[in-house]
Amino acid sequence: MSEGVRCVILRGGTSKGVYLREADLPADLAARDQLILSIFGSPDKRQINGLGGADPLTSKVCVIGPPPESNPRARDADLSYTFGQVEIDEPSVDYRSLCGNLTSGVGAFAIWEKMVAPVEPVTTVRIYNTNLDRMLICEVPVKDGRPVEEGDFAIPGVPGTGAKIQVDFSDTADASTGALLPTGNAMDTLQVPGLGNIDASMVDIGNAHVFVRAADLGRTGRETAADIDADAELSATLERIRAHAGVVMGMIDDPDTAATTSPATPFVAMIAPPADYENVLGARIVSADESDFLSRLMFMQQMHKTYAGTSTACTGVAARIPGTIVHEACRAETRDGMLVRIGHPAGVIETEAQVDLVGNDYMVKRATLGRTARRILEGRVYAP
Repeated sequence: MSEGVRCVILRGGTSKGVYLREADLPADLAARDQLILSIFGSPDKRQINGLGGADPLTSKVCVIGPPPESNPRARDADLSYTFGQVEIDEPSVDYRSLCGNLTSGVGAFAIWEKMVAPVEPVTTVRIYNTNLDRMLICEVPVKDGRPVEEGDFAIPGVPGTGAKIQVDFSDTADASTGALLPTGNAMDTLQVPGLGNIDASMVDIGNAHVFVRAADLGRTGRETAADIDADAELSATLERIRAHAGVVMGMIDDPDTAATTSPATPFVAMIAPPADYENVLGARIVSADESDFLSRLMFMQQMHKTYAGTSTACTGVAARIPGTIVHEACRAETRDGMLVRIGHPAGVIETEAQVDLVGNDYMVKRATLGRTARRILEGRVYAP
């Protein structure tokens, strides 16, 4: 396309994405995906011919458009948001998951693009997410009609500080599988070839997740991302756990092809009680009293260098459900509070989680993520 496509590059939380307006893309979905792949330079492990950064955390696209008028779930939405995980070395865009980090950027994008009228001091943006068919609420600080980017809120894994954007994912409960607890149980036993039986908690909010004990895999939960990525046997075991949990949750048909048919979801995380550990990115020791428990999260068959946004919401909610592996590992004195502190490889991330038992079912009242976002580039991208 010689005239190029208008785009905005935004950092949202610990991810970076290319934001495109739906109206600027082909209506045909196959043609749209081909254009997106060309914009990112995929398939190519270096993505040298496009905007992708050769890392799953930077190979992400957000397509923003008007809310669908015919969908009752989109009622009162300000806009629609479709997230795509752009494969790096495969010609594929995965729309099965949601990026919580980049959701914070969607709210800011909408104000920059005048899709939502700015309201000071905070503009509430109601975002209909097409991936999960759910509503996301994004609270963006605004001054002089523009999103505020400077502030004192820090995110582990992101240099400096910024203005805090709050995103609430509570409406995404059960979106992937039909139930907050897909099996109806807080804990199940998975039968995984080559491993045997292993306890697992499966929870669906933000994105569907499976949680296992680090100790059950011979680990402490204090490992760095590099340690885990270098352990091919452990990485393969975690992928098998993820694949078989996906089958149990009804998300995956064949565990042997899960890495290609559903590479992102469900997520899998190793959980451990709070302990001191090394923050490699921050070059310091995170003390045990700074977190309520530890988690190490796999994302796209790699260990996440920090922690995913939707995973923060899901892990926080899991910590509030008695009987889950996350609740079991959580510091006892904080189990009944609102704030949940998750120790991840680059520091500690916080979420507010409120889960009420209504009859025999758990209802999520709050599942938040505090992020910062920054507009990096606005221009046109040229694709072959």
